[in-house]
Amino acid sequence: MTERAPRRSRLRRTALSAAAAVTLAAAFLAPAASAAPKAPAAPVPAAAPAVAAAPDIPVANVKAHLAQLQSIATANGGNRAHGRTGYKASIDYVKGKLDAAGYTTSLKTFSYNGSTGYNLIADWPGGDTSHVIMAGAHLDSVTGGPGINDNGSGSAGVLETALAVSRAGLQPTKHLRFGWWGAEEYGMIGSQNYVNSLAATERSKIETYLNFDMIGSPNPGYFTYRYDSALDALFRDYFAGLGISTEQDFEGDGRSDHAPFQNAGIRVGGLFSGADYTKTSAQAAKWGGTAGQPFDRCYHSSCDTTANINDTALDRMSDAIAHAVWTLAAGSTTPPTGTVFENTADVQIPDYGSAVTSDIAVTGRTGNAPSALQVGVDIKHTWRGDLVIDLVAPNGTSFRLKASSGSDSAANVQTTYTVNASAAPANGTWKLKVQDVGPQDTGYIDSWKLTF
Repeated sequence: MTERAPRRSRLRRTALSAAAAVTLAAAFLAPAASAAPKAPAAPVPAAAPAVAAAPDIPVANVKAHLAQLQSIATANGGNRAHGRTGYKASIDYVKGKLDAAGYTTSLKTFSYNGSTGYNLIADWPGGDTSHVIMAGAHLDSVTGGPGINDNGSGSAGVLETALAVSRAGLQPTKHLRFGWWGAEEYGMIGSQNYVNSLAATERSKIETYLNFDMIGSPNPGYFTYRYDSALDALFRDYFAGLGISTEQDFEGDGRSDHAPFQNAGIRVGGLFSGADYTKTSAQAAKWGGTAGQPFDRCYHSSCDTTANINDTALDRMSDAIAHAVWTLAAGSTTPPTGTVFENTADVQIPDYGSAVTSDIAVTGRTGNAPSALQVGVDIKHTWRGDLVIDLVAPNGTSFRLKASSGSDSAANVQTTYTVNASAAPANGTWKLKVQDVGPQDTGYIDSWKLTF
């Protein structure tokens, strides 16, 4: 996981050009194809295909991959960092495993800091390629250590899940793709390069991206990414079946490879076992471990070796990766339908000032809003980390869509949020409330929409 960046003096920058239209995602279904403000007749939903149970992912296999990554680091100056021989050896190891398992692999190169970087993309044959389920992890370490938890753990869990797909001869409804990213520790360079390299039509085919960065922390927590309520529920319900209560992750906001996908309008989810934040007494009571200590005391350090892994957390998290991949890959590809209400009027956002709102009047609905209300947001802004975004329902209930983040220095918010608004009335005036809480920024609400 990328180190948190300190807030720094910034020059004003021009907002990036608008990305492709924001993709609307409903729970485990393909994004809506139309953003027109109309109300199509609701068809009878198609029956969802039966979902085969995901196999148990042998933790011994995952640990064997970690042992290989440790050996690679030991033989290459103690690390597997971008631009170093240890990283290229790591990518070659993963690629060899996938090639032997029947994947179509592609090594994508990029340049950063004067060195060649590598992303590895692996596609499993079959499935509807217009509906791609993607899982990924960064494979590089910092220069100061072998990076076995950060992020050999996520890389190994994703790799073993991909190999389990091959062993099972899985024939998914949707297309499965896996990715291993380079230069994440420099600010998600590899994954951003990959997203940028895709034509808009190819980006729109990626229905879901799941990210796994640090899943074996020695003093572990069980955190789920909070950006999409359906994906959060997928993992939360899985762990509930194990008697484990999860929490939504705030430590990793904007600090890993999900960020470029999310910023491109692709829905994202994932798991995280904690980095340098301190475990609270309540978390220790819930998950075990030691209160008052970091989740990973060896974060970005030379002691992040194979001895820095909690086997139980690694086992549970790896099984959860497989559960998500099996479940999502078997989902229906029938596009959801729904009534769309949209406001395209620009609203300027004052720099370091008061909150502004943009209104949408919803009429003609019955009862309350849905439990998976889709909120598509397109905000042009030079430093989105300073933005706080809320959705305010007609009855005054407020839903936090985005908190501020000092480490998120990119531009624009162009994504879709899923909100459980079932306690709020559907009809009435809905408000998108946006506030810039830091200086030296410019931006405006370009448009936003609600899909019921």
